[in-house]
Amino acid sequence: MATYALTTLSGSTNGRLIKVVATATAGTLIHTAHATSLDKLFLWAQNLDNVTRALTIEYGGVLSPDDLLIVDLPRRTGGNTLVVPTLVVPGLHLTNSLVVRAFGAAANIILIGGYVMRVT
Repeated sequence: MATYALTTLSGSTNGRLIKVVATATAGTLIHTAHATSLDKLFLWAQNLDNVTRALTIEYGGVLSPDDLLIVDLPRRTGGNTLVVPTLVVPGLHLTNSLVVRAFGAAANIILIGGYVMRVT
C-alpha cells in the first residue's frame, strides 16, 4: 500500500523560498528527487522585477527541449504591489535522484517555493 508524505524542497532552507541566482545552465538547485520513492513536485514562482521575466526549470536534466520547462512570469505592477506566485510545476513526478534546477533571465529577482508529495 502506498504512503504519502509532504516534504520540503531539498534546495530550501527550512521551507523558505529559494532565490534563483543562476542565469544559465546549470541552474540554482531546487530539489533532488528521492532515489527510489516517487516525488510529485508542486512549485510556484514569483518575479520581483517590474518587467516580465523568463524562468527556465531544468526538470531532471538539461536537454532542450526534453527537460526544460520555460515560463514567462508576469511583472510586478509597481511600488509595494503584492506579487502573486505563479504555479510553474503542477505535481509532475520525478525519482531516481534526478535534479530540478532553475535559472532566470536576470539574477536574484525570481523566488521559487513549493513542496514535495513523496509516494513510497
